[in-house]
This record gives sequence, C-alpha cells and structure tokens, in this order.
Amino acid sequence: MSKLILLIGSNGQVGKELQQILPYYGDIISVERPTVDLAQPDTLCNVIRSKQPQIIINAAAYTAVDKAESEPEIASAINAIAPLIIAQESQKLGAFLIHISTDYVFDGNQYRPYQETDATNPLSIYGKTKLAGEEAIQETYAHHLILRTAWVYGTFGKSNFVKTMLRLGAERQEIRVVADQIGSPTWAQDIATVIAQLIPQLTPEISGKYHYTNSGIASWYDFAVAIFEEAQQLGFPLKVERIVPITTAEYPTPARRPAYSVLACEKISAILETYPPHWRQRLRQMLRDLKIKNRQ
Repeated sequence: MSKLILLIGSNGQVGKELQQILPYYGDIISVERPTVDLAQPDTLCNVIRSKQPQIIINAAAYTAVDKAESEPEIASAINAIAPLIIAQESQKLGAFLIHISTDYVFDGNQYRPYQETDATNPLSIYGKTKLAGEEAIQETYAHHLILRTAWVYGTFGKSNFVKTMLRLGAERQEIRVVADQIGSPTWAQDIATVIAQLIPQLTPEISGKYHYTNSGIASWYDFAVAIFEEAQQLGFPLKVERIVPITTAEYPTPARRPAYSVLACEKISAILETYPPHWRQRLRQMLRDLKIKNRQ
C-alpha cells in the first residue's frame, strides 16, 4: 500500500527535486507558503492534522546564513520551533519525520571528517538554530531521521554558489574566492534521491542522525575553479580569466563559518549499500542539466 508523504518546503532546492522523485515512492502532498508558514505554528499543526501523513519530510529552513545574524527570532522560529512542532505532531500520528540539517552545527576546528557522534559547537545564529531544531526533534521521541548535509547547490532556486559563480563569470574578468574553508559540494538532486531511497527502509530502528554529502573535498576556491572549467567545456558564456584565492579574513561576513566541515558518510552508506558519488562528477551533470533547462 502506498505511503502518504507530506513534503514541507517544496519550493526549495531540495524540495523541488523531491517533488520530481517522491511520486515513485508514495502519494505526495507538497506544501509551501502561504499554505504553511513555518513562523506560524497554527498553519503547521492544521495541515499535519488534516492530512494525517505517514511520512513527513521537512525540507524547509531559514538558510540566509548572514541575514540570520540580524534576524535571530525569525531564524529560530523557522529552524528550531517549527521542527519541534512538526516532531510533536508526527509523534502523535505515529508518522516518521525526515528533517534536513547542516554541517554548520560544527565549529570546523578538527581536520578529519565529522562523525554523527562528534561534539557540536555552531559558530553562527543559523548553525545554532539548526542545532536547536535537531535537539527539539530528538526530545519528542518521534521516529525521525535527521539528515545533515552541506554546500548544497542545484538547478532549481534563484541563488546558490554555482549559479552565483556563473553569473559573476559572465560579468567579470577576475573573481576572488575564499580558499581556506573546506567542505564537500553536494548536488540537491542527490540529497533528494537518498531521501527517496530511504523511504522503504524507515523503521524505528534506524531513527537518528545521519550525514550525507557528495564524496571528495574542496575549498570554495577549488569549487569555483571546477565550475568554470566544466562550464567552459559546456559552452556557458564566460568572461572570467582569473580566479584569485583569498582568505576568510579578506572576505569578512556577518556570520562565522566553519573552516573545515567535511562530513563522514559511512553510516548512511552502510544502509544504502553504496557510497556517495564524487562532487566533481555531479557538478558536471548538474551543469549539463542547467544548460538544457536554460534552453527551454
């Protein structure tokens, strides 16, 4: 019998990808603002109680990392309080909650990939509110799967690092990019695919925290260089001639970011019986897809 899946945050990068793939795994109800406003608890409760899903996927979040520093109340309402309410309603229904979180729950002070059991210590309001959301879900004892990911980009959505680089690369000859922050670029489509693949395996026994990113590591500078190399081969319009590596100190931002936030993915790989594909390979495919999308 087909599962009823409620997707919250269907218009985001991962949400849009989930909309494409989830119909193969169950009956999907997609909700987004104004139907559901994560800053308004009543709208969340109403939709969950009226639909009575068996699986809830929360792909919505306040993700404006720097803006969160000046809007902590809104960030907290969306990233911390809303997940608590979703988890409480999920627990009452006996539904399974899949919640997307972030590498920014870590401070970046270690130099080996972060395990799910490693100590958290977020540096920013965004990271702190996302961690608060994780902790709230765990405290409800709802059946849940918290999926931490990182450096997300995709063909959908107005802005992400890849799209920003392509826009700047078409306008400028020189681009300066931070080279001392290390992570794993991750295609939104791969995150959605993994979530979908987990649906048939959702049991109380697999409840807990998991990490998922594409494999391999890079700095933002490495990522930018790869974007331009791949985009040039595909014929994207580019003026850029020089990509200059700079330090975090040379590009100050309101929010502090972890210098190293590579996530270890062995735990989820054991369940899926496959390891995540390399970020460069997936970047190439995303750019191919974007090229086709831009022609339409």
